[in-house]
Amino acid sequence: MHLSTLAHLHIPAMPPTATTTEPHVVVFAFPFGTHAAPLFSVIHRLATFSPNAHFSFFNTSESNTSIFSASKYNTLPNIKVSDVCDGIREGYTFLGKPQEKIELFLEAAPESFRKSIKAAVAETGRKVTCLLTDAFFWFAAEMAEEIRVDWVAFWTSSPAAVSAHFYTDFIGENFGAGDTMEKDQTLHLIPGFSKVQIRDLPEEVLLGNLESIFSRMLHKMGNMLPRAAAVFLNSFEELDPIIINDLNSKFKRFLCTGPFNLVSSPSQVPDTNGCIAWLDKQKPASVAYVSFGSVATPPPKELVALAEALEASKVAFLWSLKDSSHLPKGFLDRTKSHGIVLPWAPQVEILAHTAIGVFITHCGWNSVLESIVGGVPMICRPFFGDQKLNGRMVEDVWNIGLRVEGEVLTKNGVIDCLDQIFSQEKGKIRRENIKTLQELAKRATESNGSSSKNFIALADLVTNTGNYKN
Repeated sequence: MHLSTLAHLHIPAMPPTATTTEPHVVVFAFPFGTHAAPLFSVIHRLATFSPNAHFSFFNTSESNTSIFSASKYNTLPNIKVSDVCDGIREGYTFLGKPQEKIELFLEAAPESFRKSIKAAVAETGRKVTCLLTDAFFWFAAEMAEEIRVDWVAFWTSSPAAVSAHFYTDFIGENFGAGDTMEKDQTLHLIPGFSKVQIRDLPEEVLLGNLESIFSRMLHKMGNMLPRAAAVFLNSFEELDPIIINDLNSKFKRFLCTGPFNLVSSPSQVPDTNGCIAWLDKQKPASVAYVSFGSVATPPPKELVALAEALEASKVAFLWSLKDSSHLPKGFLDRTKSHGIVLPWAPQVEILAHTAIGVFITHCGWNSVLESIVGGVPMICRPFFGDQKLNGRMVEDVWNIGLRVEGEVLTKNGVIDCLDQIFSQEKGKIRRENIKTLQELAKRATESNGSSSKNFIALADLVTNTGNYKN
């Protein structure tokens, strides 16, 4: 089944087998990338805030195992975590296609989610009062209408990225498409995009394979989100006021409720590699922290170039790298006096440490926000998805970091970026700018801050049984 056919699926209303009107929120997670974990952190917070509400959290077994294997969450009696079908049939032989697991999952998702709703109602004795899902599940709009409840969508990336998907058709109509499109055009017709170019957009918007499962999913999502009772995300209003005001005029509710790492419990995963103890011995704002997240990895040639730059610059560094086999021979020994390479590091705690002076990153949204909260300027090497757009915002809109030249790691390019951040006036300005954003983020999450007020609005919407339309 193709994704485009999902819009025509009839999803019958659930039988009214339950009678209680206490809130029952059914949650569907997207089990790939870094989607499910931040969604669960929100659910945990909502469940703590609204103990009379019940939350049925559905995710694949593999993703649930990943989230809870090193769980930082205490078990709450009003959250039930359950597995949902991953779409991989018994005996299935993988064809090696890009995004094959995602395609199989999405093909099975409407039917498996429908069964999950029935099971949740039967088990809890509570009718569903709200459907809260990852925004990728655009078909949840129709599913929620069928069972006559509100759909609330969780967007895992930036306000700019959701704006790009919302305006996809508008961009195509006004800026050209395909090979005729000039990639250096500025998207000045979109609020908040005066410095954003076509080349910065996620490939799935206009420049990649627009018939891929991912492109079609995101295009449909951009069209469906205005039907959601609310779209909420991990951000704060003061970061992108123009974009956020515009989306608030296009969507029913657009609620920034982050940064999450300021409002959620800190990770309880132990620092087994002694990162913090090592940082305690370094000078303030002197260390380059290097991490490209759990999905993106630079090609070997770029890893070598980055290593050579760190060695030549003699900047102290802490590098989180799962596989160090591609580093130059003898690099670890030659740099052991001022650098360490580890397979894993506690990123939030590291970015909060006073010794960190710059973050060399893939520019994923969670990492960008964690860097802002830590007050650490960035050197960005984006790879895919929203990362190029995030990099543009970091360098040219917020002026809190740099993108490496050509968005490829080279020895001289990294050395130049390190010099700008640590030694030049431009670096001082960027550090001051990110400290300003750091303070705004903290204020947003205080009791009277914008994110705190938005979270209360979200909780009221999600757990208000008056939204139930049966």
